[in-house]
Amino acid sequence: MTDTLRPVETAAAPPDVPAPPEPRTLKRSIGVVGGTLLTLSCVTPASTLFVVVPDLFGSLGTATALTIAIGSVLCVAVAFCYSELGTLVPSAGGEYAMVSTMAGRLAGWLVFVLSLLVVMIVPPVIAMGTADYLEPVLHLDPSLAGAGVMLLATLAGLLDLRANAWITGVFLVLEVIAAAVVAVLGFAHAERGPGSLVSMEVGATGGSADPVTAMLVVSGLAIALFITQGFSTAVYLSEELENPRRNVARTVLATLAISTVIILVPVVAITFGASDLAELTGGDIGAMVTAWSDSAVGTFVSLCVALAIVNAGIVMVIQNSRVLFASARDRAWPAPVNGLLARLGRFGSPWVATLAVGVPGAALCYVDLDTLYGVTGVSVTAMYLLVAVAALLSRRGAHRHAHAWRMPLWPVVPVLLIAVLAYVLTQQEASHLLLTGSIAAVATLYWALYLRPRRDTRWLVTVPQDVREPAGP
Repeated sequence: MTDTLRPVETAAAPPDVPAPPEPRTLKRSIGVVGGTLLTLSCVTPASTLFVVVPDLFGSLGTATALTIAIGSVLCVAVAFCYSELGTLVPSAGGEYAMVSTMAGRLAGWLVFVLSLLVVMIVPPVIAMGTADYLEPVLHLDPSLAGAGVMLLATLAGLLDLRANAWITGVFLVLEVIAAAVVAVLGFAHAERGPGSLVSMEVGATGGSADPVTAMLVVSGLAIALFITQGFSTAVYLSEELENPRRNVARTVLATLAISTVIILVPVVAITFGASDLAELTGGDIGAMVTAWSDSAVGTFVSLCVALAIVNAGIVMVIQNSRVLFASARDRAWPAPVNGLLARLGRFGSPWVATLAVGVPGAALCYVDLDTLYGVTGVSVTAMYLLVAVAALLSRRGAHRHAHAWRMPLWPVVPVLLIAVLAYVLTQQEASHLLLTGSIAAVATLYWALYLRPRRDTRWLVTVPQDVREPAGP
């Protein structure tokens, strides 16, 4: 247990690992605008709105907007933690590098496993929604369409990051337009007023209405956190952001604010505009848009969403490959695996790591969707909880006077966040908790049997040297 509280040490490169004298770093090539475009694309507001939110409508009905709003408020506290930790530890390892540095190697390893679950599951979950929104022009099996999107995103992820920032930026404009069209049409065809947002009703069989309890809202918060969780991409990209001490916090907070508006406003509009409770609970947003306008507008919105999903796949593969690249650079695996995953291609991207996340992601498109949702919700909540613990420890020792962005209301924010997230975890389905816990248990065994006995040569979390200088004014 002492390993969870011991700061990470710096160690020399072991003789059995064919690595250069200094850890390889990614190229700094993007500023706040490029980083925000990439991060917003990873949040993928429109595809989240059209793919994930309908499931919330099915279980929470008119309480969906309220649940997302509460989740967004929680995410503000999470964003504060990410911003402070991300400027203290600007590494492509993201959460695991931050938590390892602040709370110790075992805690960081568990966060890495949870983040790996999230980054492997979320892209196929989003990608499988492609078939629904290509339906007006092309009929495809959802799993096949999702696998195709994942493979296409993998190919794009092999390109230069600056090029991908502009590609995803164009796609992002289209998905924001789609979300805006839904919002305008929903408000223009409103069937109910603001009071419906707190009426707490969901459609039941036979056309009746069932009440939405407070416990259902709390249970739905795990998915609500997942809806806006892509803002953490700014931390994964911190090694490639110019002036990370300043730009990480700006990118994290700006992305959360923008994505919340893009998602929440259309959700409110849909709640107002659905013809009845049964239609709202059904969650068929494409059909609602067609009913509010005509088939041409419905087709346009559907195609924009399909492009948004492809966009999300590209950015998520970029983010996820950086996680694997960083874990290899930090020697989380046997030497041959580390050597492969740390390889950089001609465009400066970690090409083996990109393939390692993209190809399995295509295979996950054939796994039960409810299981993927459940495990993702539990993993995101548990990961945020451990990040909050690290934020609580972020002002000890040498870190107390380090040059970094500092959150307001510390330590109240991380303490309250830990309490709320722990309670949200207790309200999740037992099967999803058991599955995620089993994976964490296996990971702990790997730590105990392989990583910990080799503590001088394995799991050496590094922070690039070029970001250790004081921040500018």
